[in-house]
Order: sequence, then structure tokens, then C-alpha cells
Amino acid sequence: MRGYVTLPIVIVLAAIVYIYCTTVFVVIDGWLGLSTAAGIANAGALTALTLMAVVTYGMAVFKDPGRVPPSFAPDIEDAESPIHEIKRKGGDLRYCQKCSHYKPPRAHHCRICKRCVLRMDHHCVWINNCVGHENYKIFFVFVLFGVSACIHSMVLLMASASHALQKDQQQNGESFNKSYILCGTLLCPLTVALSILLGWHIYLILHNKTTIEYHEGVRAMWLAEKVGNVYRHPYDIGFYENLVSVLGPNFFCWFCPVSTSIGSGLRFRTAYDIPISRSPI
Repeated sequence: MRGYVTLPIVIVLAAIVYIYCTTVFVVIDGWLGLSTAAGIANAGALTALTLMAVVTYGMAVFKDPGRVPPSFAPDIEDAESPIHEIKRKGGDLRYCQKCSHYKPPRAHHCRICKRCVLRMDHHCVWINNCVGHENYKIFFVFVLFGVSACIHSMVLLMASASHALQKDQQQNGESFNKSYILCGTLLCPLTVALSILLGWHIYLILHNKTTIEYHEGVRAMWLAEKVGNVYRHPYDIGFYENLVSVLGPNFFCWFCPVSTSIGSGLRFRTAYDIPISRSPI
């Protein structure tokens, strides 16, 4: 159930607290000192990044990803909707038998949440919530701040360890070494995983795809090539417009922890809405 604190959420929060405290009170304090300008600056920067990551994480956990209105029904005669998504078998309009209503474009039923989600990307066990139309930007910004905080912490950890080895420092004995080793053991895979996740979602945003649509597109591309056609993702309206559709029209708010999703999530601009001369290649 969305909003419930589960074991994965506890693990994420515990990892954040441990890495932050170790970096500030062991790494920075033991290397630069928390009373120096360099120590205060690095501790302040890491604190700001960690705080933003925690705030956006909480918002991603509790924010509703987008609910399909019970009264929604597609209008096949609407001239402003040049395409309609249909079922693979039969060609009928997409209808959710479990929720008993039609599915808007890009909406999918989540078996875990037991409901349809607008512009569903995936269900994330680490936030115990779906990532959809209403919370996708918040999820993306969380990953961005998480990667930034991890990289900052990793740089400090590596620089401090290198400095300690060069000076052959033995202060704090085994507890000092254990803190470094445990923090590095957590940071390395976490930084790599979050960086890959960030790169993946940057790719999806630039092409205006969801994770589900990417996998569906791979199959559609294969089927199109079999008959000599070229598949084109219908919601790809150009890099900048794709960015705006997810992050919002105001560039200065792109990385702010606010949801600026455009539209209701029931209708989306497509490549067929823009002139051919402006359509992405």
C-alpha cells in the first residue's frame, strides 16, 4: 500500500543516515576538520544534497502517481487526439477488466498497487509506490540528488583515505579503518547503481518514453522491421519538448522538488500533432 513504511524504505533511510554521518563526522572531521573553511564548505554541501535527496525521497514515497478518473472514456471522434492506443489482440480500445474502466493513453494496471496508473513507468519497491505521471519528476530529481550526494561522498572518502595512507595515519585505530571500509562498501555499488538508473531515465526523458514503453517499443520495432516498416515512438516530440513535458516549462524549476507535470495525464502531445518539418529525426 502506498505511503506505508516498508523494510526497503527503512533500509534506504538507514543507508542514507549512515553514509552521511560517516562522511561528515569521520571522513571530513578526521581529514579537513569541521572547524576549517574547507571542512565547513564540504559538510554544508553534502548536508544540502542529502537533505534534498531525503525530501524528494519522502515525496516520491507519499505522492500519488496519478489515478484514472472512474468516468474516463476515450472519444474516438476527438480531432485533437490523432491516435488511440488499442489492444494487441482484437484491436479494441484498452479496457481494464480489474478496474472496470478504459485505460487512457500510456496508463497501465499495477498488480501490486491493484489499480491503473497514469503514464506508468514502473513500480518501485524502494519507495513502495508506482512511478507515474504525477510523481515521475520527483522520482527523477531524487535520483539526481542521490547520485550527486553519493559522488560527493565518494570523492571525499577516496581523497581522505589516500591522504591517510600517504601520511601513514593510525588515528582512531580499527574503528577508523572499519568505518572507511564499511562506508566504501555501501557507497561503491550504490553510486554505480544510482548512476546507471539516472542515465537510464535521462535517456527515457529525452525520448519521452517510459520503461514500459521502451520494452514495448523494442517489440514494435522488431515487428515493423519484419514487414519493411520503420517504427517511430509516437510521443517523441523532440528533445527540448520532451524535457519540458516531464520537468516543466520553467528551466529554473527543473530540479526543484515540485511536481510540474503538464496536463491531466489523460492526453499527451504526439509526433502527429507537430508539423513534419519540426518532427524529430
